[in-house]
Amino acid sequence: MKATITVLPGDGIGVEVTNQAMHVLSRIGTQYGHDFTFHEALIGGIAIDKTGTSLPDETLTIAEQSDAILLGAVGGPKWSDPTAPVRPEQGLLKIRKHFELFANLRPVKAYPALAQHTPLRAELLENVDILFVRELTGGAYFGPRQEQGDGDSAYDTMLYSVPEVARVAHVAFRAAQGRSKKLTSVDKANVLASMRLWRRTVGEVHEDYGDVALDHVLVDACTMYLMTRPASFDVVLAENMFGDIITDEASVLAGSLGMLPSASIGAEKFGLYEPVHGSAPDIAGQGKANPTGTLLSAAMLLRYSLGLEEEAMALEQAVEAALVSGARTADIAPRGGSYISTEEFTQTVIGAL
Repeated sequence: MKATITVLPGDGIGVEVTNQAMHVLSRIGTQYGHDFTFHEALIGGIAIDKTGTSLPDETLTIAEQSDAILLGAVGGPKWSDPTAPVRPEQGLLKIRKHFELFANLRPVKAYPALAQHTPLRAELLENVDILFVRELTGGAYFGPRQEQGDGDSAYDTMLYSVPEVARVAHVAFRAAQGRSKKLTSVDKANVLASMRLWRRTVGEVHEDYGDVALDHVLVDACTMYLMTRPASFDVVLAENMFGDIITDEASVLAGSLGMLPSASIGAEKFGLYEPVHGSAPDIAGQGKANPTGTLLSAAMLLRYSLGLEEEAMALEQAVEAALVSGARTADIAPRGGSYISTEEFTQTVIGAL
């Protein structure tokens, strides 16, 4: 197979982790007889510095000519002024909207080898393997808003339509069919009108998936259950803002935010793949970043955009083998213990391949 991948390193540790992902994908290509071509482009803070915008037209042009996008991270203190007219995060929202990437898949798995790195009891982490499906192009992040406010007030509108909810619900139900046939839909239907529409629409879509059990859970209860009985979840569907929050909370289950990958997909095979973590400017350039989230995102790229299931599984198994062997970056090393660099961890994964 020949495939072109647009790489958007972004800011901070994004450059380091995407570099390592390219090394691993190149190794996968060599090992399985594929030809992967990488084209780098600008997004985020570095794009603002060089072009004045967080998502240059040239980046969109390059991405449109590729089979998938691999993204590092955007943002940092240099561009953190919330009143600035141009911010790094705007580029991320714009690229999702441009390609209609309405479903964000975020798997969270608890690895036995890392059980000691979470604040939860080890028995709570047994058999934790959750797939979060987050709606990505609607809700308060994209609804009508008054940016600067009017005097002492401002607003953001959580706006959803039936088609928006239905299309992401179908993604979640299909995912549940391929797993344990259990779906939990997260909302705040007891307070918000948009969430009552959400719950009603998910229920209507459920009629097409009689083999899947559906539960509706309020978001505040869900946050508690994730810490007290996480293994009870399998596929979790949530709107944009709630999904953003609960998946960061769920990183505790995996031992570190650096462990979590994600895939942003739409109606076609094209997708954007990125770790859940941010640009971590405090450790940028020090070789301390955990590349796991990006390597697992690369595995999702192989699976969802390129249809290479065997290669995706091989990469996921190699990452787990590296963890079992004791390979640890700074964020998952024992307190006061030794750790290896971003590149050394990646080499351990390549060795496992």
